[in-house]
Amino acid sequence: MMIVGFLLVLGPLVTLHELGHYLVGRWFGVKADVFSIGFGKELTGWTDRRGTRWRISALPLGGYVQFAGDMSPASQPSEEYLALPEEERAKYFQAKPLWQKALIVAAGPVTNLLIAVAIFAGFAMAFGMPTTPPVIDGFSEDSPALAAGLEEGDRIVAIDGDPIDDFQQVREHVIAFPGHTISLTYERDGQTATVPITIAAVDMVDRFGNKSQLGRVGISSGAGELVPVGPVASIGFGFQECWTATKMMVTGIWQIITGERSVEELGGPIKIAKFSGEQLSLGWLAFINFVAFISLNLAFINLLPIPVLDGGHLAFYAAEAIRRKPASPRSQELAFRTGMAFVLALMLFVTIIDIASLPIFGS
Repeated sequence: MMIVGFLLVLGPLVTLHELGHYLVGRWFGVKADVFSIGFGKELTGWTDRRGTRWRISALPLGGYVQFAGDMSPASQPSEEYLALPEEERAKYFQAKPLWQKALIVAAGPVTNLLIAVAIFAGFAMAFGMPTTPPVIDGFSEDSPALAAGLEEGDRIVAIDGDPIDDFQQVREHVIAFPGHTISLTYERDGQTATVPITIAAVDMVDRFGNKSQLGRVGISSGAGELVPVGPVASIGFGFQECWTATKMMVTGIWQIITGERSVEELGGPIKIAKFSGEQLSLGWLAFINFVAFISLNLAFINLLPIPVLDGGHLAFYAAEAIRRKPASPRSQELAFRTGMAFVLALMLFVTIIDIASLPIFGS
């Protein structure tokens, strides 16, 4: 299940990511030399009539499109490109205007974002948009909210000044912030009041043995409902879900950087494979929902301004647009070598964490 789930997640998502680069590049008339799914030695492949080599490689941990004239990690033109006649050079990536190059680079992560939006929107269209009034229906044992004086029937109207319209928004303000103190505003009998509540830290273990620490204020809601929505509203819901998930990702990363959360919560390919298999075992709906979150993660990570990632290229293009001239080849090469070293070191680090969490090590 882990192997099948892993291939069903990363295979299509990486292919579609690279296809985004490729299609926008073709739209602008850029020739592609190679379209590779995976890295390393080619296992099988073919060359199309445009001269693009399509191949499947040995390491299924990513992929790439190599456009003609894009011959180095820093996208510096090769000597062969510089020697070409003008009409042939026009087909090459380096010959395109800055805005076209930026759109080609951005197309990959944007494709991953749109995949996530499409999945969330599809769920909304098929089942309806979930909505639950932010009214307290009950309390858990040792509830911080109950200890603060809240009662059943109270309606939560704001947390830390942010308006609350749905119970899901309460979870968003609480679940990622164990130990934090929030100001919760509620309405009772037409009157509003605000109380401070310290979010309890609860250690959770799911059915697969995965451990996590979540924030809880110890309240439950009544039954929600699924409201039928049309295409436009469902797309809006999809973008809203992506925005909410992205904020949670940024919060989690910042908490790891500041030491609020353990680095053990980071995950690499092994952990993705583990979670993929677990979600696949729960059925296709759970698995497709998981695919949406992984696709959103790929979009987010690729847009980080780290050289060698798409976001690093976009950062250099932005600097070039502001300065009206590109950074020197030497500085770009140095930046991208540093970025590559950082990415490889991070991959090694999270892989070590993944291996250490395997059951054979008693974790």
